[in-house]
Amino acid sequence: MRASVDLYNTAYDNFSARVQAEVRAETYGEDLGQSSWMTADELRRFIRQLKLKPSSHLLEVGSGSGGPALFVARTSGCRITGLDINAYGIKNANDLARRRKLDALAHFQRADASRRLPFTANSFDAILSNDAMCHLPRRGDVLREWFRVLKPGGRMLFTDAMVITGLLSNEEIATRSSIGSYFFLPPGQNERLIRASGFELVRADDVTANAAIVAKRWHDARARRARDLARIEGEANFEGLQKFLWRVHVLSVEGRLSRYAYLARKPEVVRAGSSRRGSDAKRRKPARHK
Repeated sequence: MRASVDLYNTAYDNFSARVQAEVRAETYGEDLGQSSWMTADELRRFIRQLKLKPSSHLLEVGSGSGGPALFVARTSGCRITGLDINAYGIKNANDLARRRKLDALAHFQRADASRRLPFTANSFDAILSNDAMCHLPRRGDVLREWFRVLKPGGRMLFTDAMVITGLLSNEEIATRSSIGSYFFLPPGQNERLIRASGFELVRADDVTANAAIVAKRWHDARARRARDLARIEGEANFEGLQKFLWRVHVLSVEGRLSRYAYLARKPEVVRAGSSRRGSDAKRRKPARHK
């Protein structure tokens, strides 16, 4: 088994370091403070698809450094509650909100999003989760919790870069999983779980190209700053992250591991028990991927 590699603690705890900012700028073009496969243009599209406006209250699951959430707050004017399990990410996000004078709109708290959420039913107008669902066990339970806290008529959107669309070796899976716990799944499974949780699936878009592009740019930007980054991360961790990023690029370019964005809606009128249908969904035949 490949040794584990630290990405998130290092990225969040050293968020303000000059070298980290330079890497983000080269990787994404427009630095939102992200550490994922999402670009600013993609996030703008997500804002439109979620129909966010100043009166909206958005829950972001897996808010990371807080940068993308603050971009959403600044551009849409909506309120945001961010959740992440990483303490460094939560601290950085709240500090960043204060420095940017957006703490009246955005608040971040530490929570395990794979468990019951600390909110009452029908609390949020929208839910966004970018490249975080792949870390969460019990996905059916997670989606039913989203259904519970989302208002009728509200929208949710998540991305998942772990959809298996080709042959993968055990070594490739190990390298791709080296930065944390991951859950891989076959095509059609996310769609099935979304519907089983009571949601109406609006669309599922293949956004693998972003993962391929971002991973290579991230890898190359880091390679140009190898000495400075190795000093922060340690030599072994630096090399491990380089292998991880290159593996993401290759698997994405070759179409063997794909990233999808799923947009769904909670019905205006919710039928009794509709958010509990996942309990018997395991017995159903998985939906055919199109």
